[in-house]
Amino acid sequence: MRLERSISAFTRARNVIAGGVNSPVRAFKAVGGSPVFMKSGSGATICDLDDHEYVDYVMSWGALVLGHAHPAVVKAIASVAARGTSFGAPTELESELAELVREFFPSIERVRFVSSGTETTMSAIRLARGFTGREKIVKFAGCYHGHADAFLIAAGSGALTNGVPNSPGVTRGTAHDTLVLPYNDVTAVRHAFDRHGGEIAAIIVEPYAGNMGLVLPEPGFLQTLREIATQSGALLIFDEVMTGFRVAPGGVQEREKILPDLTTLGKIVGGGLPVGAFGGRADVMQHLSPQGPVYQAGTLSGNPLAMAAGIATLRQLQDPATYARLDATTASLCDGLSSVFRQHDVAHRTYRAGSMFCTFFTTDAVLDLDSAMRSDTQFYGAYFHGMLDRGVYLAPSQFEAGFVSTAHAPADVDRTVAAADATLHALAAKMHATPGVR
Repeated sequence: MRLERSISAFTRARNVIAGGVNSPVRAFKAVGGSPVFMKSGSGATICDLDDHEYVDYVMSWGALVLGHAHPAVVKAIASVAARGTSFGAPTELESELAELVREFFPSIERVRFVSSGTETTMSAIRLARGFTGREKIVKFAGCYHGHADAFLIAAGSGALTNGVPNSPGVTRGTAHDTLVLPYNDVTAVRHAFDRHGGEIAAIIVEPYAGNMGLVLPEPGFLQTLREIATQSGALLIFDEVMTGFRVAPGGVQEREKILPDLTTLGKIVGGGLPVGAFGGRADVMQHLSPQGPVYQAGTLSGNPLAMAAGIATLRQLQDPATYARLDATTASLCDGLSSVFRQHDVAHRTYRAGSMFCTFFTTDAVLDLDSAMRSDTQFYGAYFHGMLDRGVYLAPSQFEAGFVSTAHAPADVDRTVAAADATLHALAAKMHATPGVR
């Protein structure tokens, strides 16, 4: 496949943008090759600068649950833009979207809008610290909560040690206050609270982890987190930036029937525009300024464009049939792909929840970061490029989830499954022609 215009665009970008991209995963370093530059999207498809069309399963990293350029969302944005894009003053749109969020998430009694997912999690842990008067937080290896300093922490040498910075620029002092534990390991959580319980302000977790691929909780894991947090006086924060409105109308907490103290939301809540939200118990949220002492602010927070896009999106999601269709489409896709992988004798593990899915190329169950890292990333890179050549756009990293939208039709699923079959035939032929090549 010829990508001359994308390659030229990347050369231009590297002259003026750090690394040539504004978010690292877009650079294709995990799969090799040059990133594809997109120019348009409609429904379930996107089109690149060289006029190649792809069935899209990235969907702006989950934000576009209704697909690209949904008419209701486009109409809402255009209508509001004509009246002004930002005022730095309150609008009624903010209250309307907040009321919708509360309808979907009963655990959210009060909400605050921001402009990114990183802002939601950063603000939520600041609020948790201010509310509890404690400084440490617990997070889990492989769960990504944005690029705030407190989250760019790697595990120490043992389950009971403090974390260490895993990015230059993060201080050891910051790392000292973050405990990094294995996902799905309740024993490690109990040990951490036995040692540090009176110092821990919050547990923050992606309840369904979507940033090491899709990794689901073992039975009882989330309930144990709820119980430990309650017993210790810590807050439980569900990071549903990715899973909110995706795996169910009310996210993981609806599916699992577990209410966190605070919830962070993003992506879908802004209808594809840069928006985030965090909220929870009223007694916790009242500690935020201007009502309380915990400071948080944002000049463009709650801007009319983002609020209008979010309102239009959530209105569409109020139809209960929407989630049944999303689930059926995702199931059909995953079943079709798994059938192809079995026919080609490709070791794999496929996981799905609602309209999220992921395939790991491994024989072992994937329960945490360590087991995810044992998957065959080299093979994923070859599979990714094979699918790209055949008109299917997957995440350019093994360690990301895929997303289905309401715009994906049975024909898109059939096209994707056929592309996978052709890709695996081509890879098998290549391995046969070049012994030792996987």
